[in-house]
Amino acid sequence: MDNQINKDNTLLISPVTRIEGHAKITIDLNQDGAVRDARFHVNEFRGFEKFCQGRYFTEMPAITPRICGICPVSHSVASAKACEMIMGIEPTYTGRLLRRLIHLGQTISSHALSFFHLSSPDFILGWDSDPATRNIIGLAQHSPDLALRGIRLRKFGQEISERITGKKIHIMGIVPGGVGAPLSEENRKALLGWIAEAAQTTLMGIDIIKKYHEQNRDMVESFANFPTLYLGTVGPEGEWELYDGKLRFMDINGKILNDQIDPKNYLNYIAERPIEWSYLKYPYYKPYGFEKGFYRVGPLARLNVAAKMKTPKAQKEFLNFRSLNGGKPVHGTFYFHYTRLIEMLGAIEEAEIILKDPKITGQETQTQGRHNYTEGIGSSEAPRGTLFHHYKTDATGKLTEVNLLIATGQNNPAMNRSVLEVARQYVHGKNVKEGALNRVEAAIRCYDPCLSCSTHAIGAMPILIEIKDHLGETLHVVKRG
Repeated sequence: MDNQINKDNTLLISPVTRIEGHAKITIDLNQDGAVRDARFHVNEFRGFEKFCQGRYFTEMPAITPRICGICPVSHSVASAKACEMIMGIEPTYTGRLLRRLIHLGQTISSHALSFFHLSSPDFILGWDSDPATRNIIGLAQHSPDLALRGIRLRKFGQEISERITGKKIHIMGIVPGGVGAPLSEENRKALLGWIAEAAQTTLMGIDIIKKYHEQNRDMVESFANFPTLYLGTVGPEGEWELYDGKLRFMDINGKILNDQIDPKNYLNYIAERPIEWSYLKYPYYKPYGFEKGFYRVGPLARLNVAAKMKTPKAQKEFLNFRSLNGGKPVHGTFYFHYTRLIEMLGAIEEAEIILKDPKITGQETQTQGRHNYTEGIGSSEAPRGTLFHHYKTDATGKLTEVNLLIATGQNNPAMNRSVLEVARQYVHGKNVKEGALNRVEAAIRCYDPCLSCSTHAIGAMPILIEIKDHLGETLHVVKRG
């Protein structure tokens, strides 16, 4: 059904929103009704760093998981690493294993939520299907087995956190020096029992997205396809690494610009600039400057910068992904979904390896330490991309400065560009169909942004899309949620 402009030049529609946080999109049209500009606005205020000042630094691994219920582990891991730099200690072997396992579980849970709950209704039910049912409920009615499998896959990821830390979200078990408690043999066996089903569901997801690629090749390849730089964390041989690696920057042609960078040196390569239309800053690659230095992080970026995966099933899919553009970086934004599934498969395989390590149930889970230095920097690969926690303390260990560089913030320039590209492709004139606006929103969903992570505000989760003419007058308003 067409969304016609009424006499007040406004239109209201209300399907379920499928992003996390507050945002709006403004689309400016020229005199001929063509898209001139489009912007992604984050209209929440971010204040988390400020109210952490004055707290003792070792409190941060317990405070920062409250930033987000989707990726609390990444925040706690990065926070604990920053604390360990301040203390001058390393976690125990078992403590590091358990952290890796919890982190993999969070990756599985978050990626399952993104693909099966938030994004798959578009390409399973149809971009132009009824927005009232184009969601997980509609998916459950259309494909009940797939919807249930997606829910259980997310549950498996959360189960890993719960069986190690006692909580599914806002975990408390990651501490400076390792983790607070060991994994029992009973819980180890219970988690191993999930592996086969989790892998099977992920492979089903991969089959779905690959078939969609085949059947909609032109749409997939043209959907917000533009070159950017990429940042991801890799191991010593360039392998995909989520927990503990070094930074790698890659240019638009696949040339490695910087490699094996210690995350503590991130400020040598990344700068941020505020923008007038959003509370979310614009980060950029410092050597290229603000105009040319925007880059992407997250699943697409990680698989572009990586030389290989660490496990056989994920490696097979990785090689297929890398062949899509002749071995060069894949720039199409829609491929975030495929790379997200490849990562989930790799995380499940690696989780099985860790669960079979005989030391995973060891009792030495934490190294003890004290306040020795005044600055600490920790990093991890959150589901949405590279995350940095940077703390400075006074002589007593109280925090004087806190900087959290969030993955969604680093993707902000690219999300704005993606919205513009998709709007130009699908929005024509003033009578805009709901399905076209859904595609504009989908450009954001590819990145799976966590605006609560990036801005930390309380409230509902609407998206507001405004279309303006060349004089700046609002012609069309679409409000969701």
